[in-house]
Amino acid sequence: MRQIVLDTETTGLSAEGGDRIIELGCVELLNRKLSGNNLHFYFNPGRDSHEDALRVHGISNEFLRDKPKFAEVAQEILAYLQGAELIIHNAAFDVGFLNKELELIGKPALHTFVGGITDTLAMAKELYPGKRNSLDALCDRLGVDNSGRTLHGALLDAELLADVYINMTRGQDALLIDAGDAVEQAGAGFERIDLSRFDLPVLHASEQELAAHGDVLAQIDKACGGKTVWLQRVDAASAQDAHSSYGIISVS
Repeated sequence: MRQIVLDTETTGLSAEGGDRIIELGCVELLNRKLSGNNLHFYFNPGRDSHEDALRVHGISNEFLRDKPKFAEVAQEILAYLQGAELIIHNAAFDVGFLNKELELIGKPALHTFVGGITDTLAMAKELYPGKRNSLDALCDRLGVDNSGRTLHGALLDAELLADVYINMTRGQDALLIDAGDAVEQAGAGFERIDLSRFDLPVLHASEQELAAHGDVLAQIDKACGGKTVWLQRVDAASAQDAHSSYGIISVS
């Protein structure tokens, strides 16, 4: 399973109003583990960032002057994202900007290239209703170290979100994942054996063992006031056998 945790930084808040993407950060997860195959670009947006946006991401207009236009690397980005599930915090914002960039270069919308889009903000609102669910708040809640996040940055935020997402979706399958890893590692030096080629003997219980088992069941049934389910099913099965023996057919 291939997932891409994605984040963007922009010149402002309105893609339709002319704001553009200035940074894209992508972190790849393979089977829920960081692969190290990340993607990171700064872009020359062809316009200045709003002052409010500059205070959020701190990426100066001068720094972006010599960076590539989105159109110049769009094919590389789409090839990287192809077929993957995207994990995005407040997905509507980032997807809206990416769709606008694709529209401007005559490309179809983002969803036509990827396997799906998961919004971690929507997930967090379901898991923690009534609580703050910003990326910083989730890091604090889930024990993800975000001490290096003084300003927003697309790659750093994608890396933090990857940890947050894994923690939010880990749940009770954590033990199964860890156990699976342990079994895989432990079995690395052993040969698999096909047990189907062995004729395994069937050991039937002795009369003494059957009697002891029946005694235990009787004691349990007595303690339950004769309401044990298995005896009811046994009685029903015996009655059905009796009907069959005498050719009695029940029609409902």
